[in-house]
Amino acid sequence: MSAASPDASGEGAAAAEGPPREPLPANVKLLGCVSLLNDVASEMIYPLLPQFLLTTLGGNLRHLGLIEGVADSVGSLLKLWSGGWSDRAGRRKPFIVLGYSIPALARPLLSLATVPGQLFALRVSDRLGKGLRTAPRDALIADSTAPEFRGRAFGFHRALDHLGAAIGPLIALAFLAIWPGEMRTLFALALLPGLAVTALVLWGLREQRASAAAASTKLQLSLQPLGGRFQLFMLALVLFTLGNSSDMFLLVRSQQLGVPVEMLPLLWCAFHVVKSVVNLVAGRVTDAIGPRPLIVVGWLLYGLVYLAFALATAAWHAWALFLAYGVVYALTEPAEKTLVAGLVGAERKGLAFGWFNFAIGVAALPSSVIFGYLYDVYGPLAAFGWGAALAVVAALLVTIIRIDAPRAA
Repeated sequence: MSAASPDASGEGAAAAEGPPREPLPANVKLLGCVSLLNDVASEMIYPLLPQFLLTTLGGNLRHLGLIEGVADSVGSLLKLWSGGWSDRAGRRKPFIVLGYSIPALARPLLSLATVPGQLFALRVSDRLGKGLRTAPRDALIADSTAPEFRGRAFGFHRALDHLGAAIGPLIALAFLAIWPGEMRTLFALALLPGLAVTALVLWGLREQRASAAAASTKLQLSLQPLGGRFQLFMLALVLFTLGNSSDMFLLVRSQQLGVPVEMLPLLWCAFHVVKSVVNLVAGRVTDAIGPRPLIVVGWLLYGLVYLAFALATAAWHAWALFLAYGVVYALTEPAEKTLVAGLVGAERKGLAFGWFNFAIGVAALPSSVIFGYLYDVYGPLAAFGWGAALAVVAALLVTIIRIDAPRAA
């Protein structure tokens, strides 16, 4: 196991003082607003893609699993590279600017797609942008924030991200209520918030001394310099992700349970409102008690919710379970990122977040493909049961990781 890093994130930290009261850094606030606008653009489209693929483009569930799995996995290769290079270059901003600009241009082109292959190419382009920006952005949030406030910083960022993901479906719902069936026009309108995102990161974002100080670090994309504790967490994360299929399958399951197509954007909106609110709370709790309890509890509850999706029989079950899934999802988001930042030193944060996002993405392809196959051939119980079982195993692995108390950076 590796030695404790200078700002390792631990349990039982900062409990006595209560919630931190210092203001969040300007970079954290700006990146939160950027994520809000970016997800408005993205989530105007995302909940409608299964219907667009299955009806308008003539695809099937296996196409859906392949498109989502490949797109996420390809993007994840870039997350590892961009995270490591942002350490080596001592600059995060160029990766973040380019990573937000590519999807801003790719998403509106969905309005021109006529076959599943074109949807595949555009989704890959969108995920390439995500791959470029994600690890450097998360590392910049960690660089900009004191260790004892990182849970709150990541919770704030994810809360605004999910708020944007709630607003996007509402826009889609209102638009399609006025102009039924005009999905292509709606897709084209996603260009507007995308341009606003590009302008904000280009002119508002600032580099940090922590990232500049790491510029002398030799580029090394292996796990070895990150230590044994981090490697064990990556193993747990991969196992969990192998059972965590694309959320598009939850939308498909909701349709099968009786949720009308026109209500899917509203369901998706409610899901993200729950994630937004719970992230704000979970971030503060992470700072108070440490990241591990929230990860373990969240992954175990995930298994229960997935099983319940398989056994559900009515439309209201889909609504209740989507909201419960939102709570479970949000419990773990700030905790996972706080743990990543705490298990490595300042000079390796880009690489660590690159591996974190790469591990999720590299497991996304087999996850979605396996889930789609099990769903098509054996039904929902086999598919959701697979996800639940892996979540339990992953949670047990997290319980054995040694985590040290944080120290001032």
